[in-house]
Amino acid sequence: MSASAGSDSTVGGPVFRLRSVGVEYVTPAGPVSGLRDVALDVARTGVTVLAGPSGSGKSTLLRLLGLVERPTTGTVAFDGTDVASLSHQRRRELRRRRLSLVFQNPLDNLLPALSVGENLHAAAESSDRDCVPEEILADLGLDGTAAWRIGALSGGQQQRLAFGCVLARGTDVVLSDEPTSQLDSASADLVLDTLRRLAGRGLTVVVTSHDPELIALGTHVVRLRDGAVDDGPVDGGGPDA
Repeated sequence: MSASAGSDSTVGGPVFRLRSVGVEYVTPAGPVSGLRDVALDVARTGVTVLAGPSGSGKSTLLRLLGLVERPTTGTVAFDGTDVASLSHQRRRELRRRRLSLVFQNPLDNLLPALSVGENLHAAAESSDRDCVPEEILADLGLDGTAAWRIGALSGGQQQRLAFGCVLARGTDVVLSDEPTSQLDSASADLVLDTLRRLAGRGLTVVVTSHDPELIALGTHVVRLRDGAVDDGPVDGGGPDA
């Protein structure tokens, strides 16, 4: 496997490595298991799809990879470093420089009070970078929208803009929770093309989904059921990026 796009990423090997990972939540009715004994290597290249029905643990696993949640048991390593050993400040810095999260509701990813171009500039500034919005928008098929308000975009355009903000930030790992679940089929197809483009640029792309078309896009598919890996990682049907 090749190095990812990040300037300080480890050459070769998985970008994430999970061993004996469990997540347990305390509820008034007693403990509830979110993940159980998960062992998983996440490839540095291509598109990794975390697939499974609702409640299977996909979103919990994505939050672990996004360093926004800690495992109850086991280890999560990011580029060879056990994230449990990192301070809160170091975890925040890693999220800022290396990770981008794109949520299933497009408006959760954007700043509606700003224009399309201003959203891209804000994303770049959050990572102390500069960007040329017109170049990113052209790459995503959103030419001519830099001055538009977010509300003037369709749901599919908003979701593609959210991935454009990933490019503006310059992070090398993108994690997305059900990115096509709220879109019509035509808009979903355009988002799938955007994911291919991101992977083609060398980014590590990890998405959750139970959408057959998105699962088929995956170069690596991890199937989850009841908080555990079901049959382990398998090759997906999509072409390698």
